[in-house]
Amino acid sequence: MWPLRAAETVASRAMAEPETSNGRADEPVADEDTAEAASDEEIRDELPEDLDAAGFVGPYVFPDNNRRRIPGLMYLILAVGLMVAWATVDSSPLVNGGFVFAAAILAVVGVFCMVSGRHLAVDERDALVAASAEVGFPVGHASAQLGWRGFLSRPTWRILLYSAEEPPTQRGLVLVDGYDGEIIDQIIEDNPEDWSEMDGRLRES
Repeated sequence: MWPLRAAETVASRAMAEPETSNGRADEPVADEDTAEAASDEEIRDELPEDLDAAGFVGPYVFPDNNRRRIPGLMYLILAVGLMVAWATVDSSPLVNGGFVFAAAILAVVGVFCMVSGRHLAVDERDALVAASAEVGFPVGHASAQLGWRGFLSRPTWRILLYSAEEPPTQRGLVLVDGYDGEIIDQIIEDNPEDWSEMDGRLRES
């Protein structure tokens, strides 16, 4: 009777404690594909806090163009450090002419960042005022977008304006320089958009 009871005990334990792939019941088997898929789904690109407009309350402030000077200064400091290491270290096999080549590239990029990182003197309100005076009609709805043009990435405001009628009969696109407020170009035309549905909604509101 004893061998039978031992066999029954082993069988009952096997039913009560299911065996895992590694032979231990206290560590459940993890599905590697599911875990990998879950980790991939958790990876998301995020904007910096000062660029994320979601949930922002109040007037939005566009980032100043002079922020480019921060990495530019870092590149220049690193270029100087490489040149100093190349000029002072002679016996090390790790220091060679490649330091000079890397320093030259960093210096060029650093100077570019310093030159193109000038202060944005004209904000969106000033650009909107300049564009409104240029189009020649009373402005209703308007929007501003900051872009860059040219080799030195000169900041340029793109102002889209609609006339004050409901629905608007005219629209214009004005490009305003972000450094001195100069009008670069403008396009004024009759509004080809159909605002009939929006007109009813605006009257209801």
